[in-house]
Amino acid sequence: MEKDFYKSLRKVSKSLGADLFGVTRISEFSKEIFLAQKILKEIDYGISLGVRLSQPILEEIEDHPTRLYYQHYRAVNHFLDQLAFRVTQYIQEKGYSALPIPASQIVDWEKQRAHLSHKKIAILAGLGWWGRNNLVVNPKFGSQIRLVTILTNMPLKVDTPLEEDCGKCRDCLSVCPVGAIKESPQDFDHFACFEKLREFRKSGYTEQFICGICVKACKGKGLR
Repeated sequence: MEKDFYKSLRKVSKSLGADLFGVTRISEFSKEIFLAQKILKEIDYGISLGVRLSQPILEEIEDHPTRLYYQHYRAVNHFLDQLAFRVTQYIQEKGYSALPIPASQIVDWEKQRAHLSHKKIAILAGLGWWGRNNLVVNPKFGSQIRLVTILTNMPLKVDTPLEEDCGKCRDCLSVCPVGAIKESPQDFDHFACFEKLREFRKSGYTEQFICGICVKACKGKGLR
């Protein structure tokens, strides 16, 4: 049953525009999900969906985010929310519960914390690894992706995390304008990154705390 549901859900997600699809169990880190525990008691799985960003739009970025990237970022987040909604409807039609988590609803911008970590779900679901730039790095698309999560009790086959890392690639280190990216992902300077995002917003480049410089630099095998 788990494999059949997995295959059908993956097919539906792909048909609706998802480039990436993966599943993990959430029991091991349910305390890191900022939702009512009574809801989480009924949930077993996290579905991670990803879509690729427009490479030409990213290529326009030099030393600051562009208005075009800002609009694209918003459009992709809106698409992801609609995608998660449609997949949620499919799951509910099958008689199971599903809870879509917004792609970009931040609870605390300074700590860059949402209701849950889309990145952690994606990594555990086998969509990529934790990069030096503090983003998910997918083998095919690099960090040029956006993610959304659906929590569900539909019984599903789970994916295995990738046993890969950034290796010798350090393309993102040299381009970060504040040196927030270090050799180890664990040493990423969240505060320096946030302060630069705040500066970009104050300068009028964007109305959200976004950058895109290291996203542009991080290209997977399918984009090189």
